[in-house]
Amino acid sequence: MTAFDPEKFERKYEHYFEELETAYSNAYQQLHGQVDSAVLRTIDRQVLSESEPVYDGDGTFRVTLPDDAKETARPLPGDEDTFDAVLEEFTDRIEDELRRLFEFDE
Repeated sequence: MTAFDPEKFERKYEHYFEELETAYSNAYQQLHGQVDSAVLRTIDRQVLSESEPVYDGDGTFRVTLPDDAKETARPLPGDEDTFDAVLEEFTDRIEDELRRLFEFDE
């Protein structure tokens, strides 16, 4: 595991690409089989592919989504409430995985 450096996270795709891929993949795998697979795939491929992980300091990460996230995923698979719930859970799990991978959860 690469030691975390907040300054390097500003160029995250250069320094932490593998860790970012792992966080997104682990979050996907955690939800696979637990939520509507069409919704999960759509969020993964159409919404989160345009997302941006951000380090806020003090071991806190957040995933920013494109402003047009729902429009990008049109037509939405399933209903809007399900889509919103899965999207929120998916981003929460990515943030948790980033904390875990960068060893802030100790």
